[in-house]
Amino acid sequence: MRLLIAGAAGLVGRAVFERCTGEGDQIARLDHASLDITDEDQVNATLERERPEVVINCAAWTNVDQCEFDSERAQKVNAYGPELLALGCRRLGALFITISTDYVFDGEKNGFYTQRDQPNPQSVYAVSKLEGERRAQNAWARTIIVRSGYIFGSGGTNFLSSVIDCARRGETLRAINDAVGTPTYAPDLARQLRRLAQLDLPGTYHVVNAGVGSSFEEFARCALEMAGLDPDLVQGVGLDSLNRSAPRPRNSRLRCLISEALGLDPLPSWQNALRDFVAATAS
Repeated sequence: MRLLIAGAAGLVGRAVFERCTGEGDQIARLDHASLDITDEDQVNATLERERPEVVINCAAWTNVDQCEFDSERAQKVNAYGPELLALGCRRLGALFITISTDYVFDGEKNGFYTQRDQPNPQSVYAVSKLEGERRAQNAWARTIIVRSGYIFGSGGTNFLSSVIDCARRGETLRAINDAVGTPTYAPDLARQLRRLAQLDLPGTYHVVNAGVGSSFEEFARCALEMAGLDPDLVQGVGLDSLNRSAPRPRNSRLRCLISEALGLDPLPSWQNALRDFVAATAS
């Protein structure tokens, strides 16, 4: 396949590049400096030059708290950018895949969120991501939305990705114990993104590692135990105690209703994925 990856310097973008390179795909790997997805002229010129069969958008502004103070930037990057890419794909007849978030749900449900559940975003970030979903799908019918969450992987800067490195430095870790989601290992997400590109069936998919989900505290303690580190370095705290600017859902666990029916194998459990991650950090 001829692929274009937007946001290729990020955690998911790097994982997608590594996966697709290993499969022998022809890839245009573009970071923000190479492609500003909010610049219409640049988007059109880049797609016309590269002429990909598939565009995978991993670009986003994911600083959830900062989005609260700059809704215009959040909308521009997370909503308008995917729309421009989708329009560009429509002109080429290319498949468009864009990554969204579990935060589009309000967290009030007890069980897993599926495609049957109505999104109800509570933060500026989540509103902008949902708007990006809708704009992209309205712009081009051949669009795949992939919702994921609690993403971790080597080289990531978020809590889940950095917990082992912090513990190895002897740092005490504060981890939320009263909010749960479904952890997702970036290489596993990348593998499923490529499968979806091959499948080429537009729609909305939930892609996360298997299992009942986890709090940040449970994930962190499990990670440290697997790495042979002291799990007591983790201090459980309540979500409200952190006084963050943006609200977060207390439950954002995802499950996909259609993947198995379409022949897409489920991802490994998040615990097995975590073992792979711990092994990768040790090498």
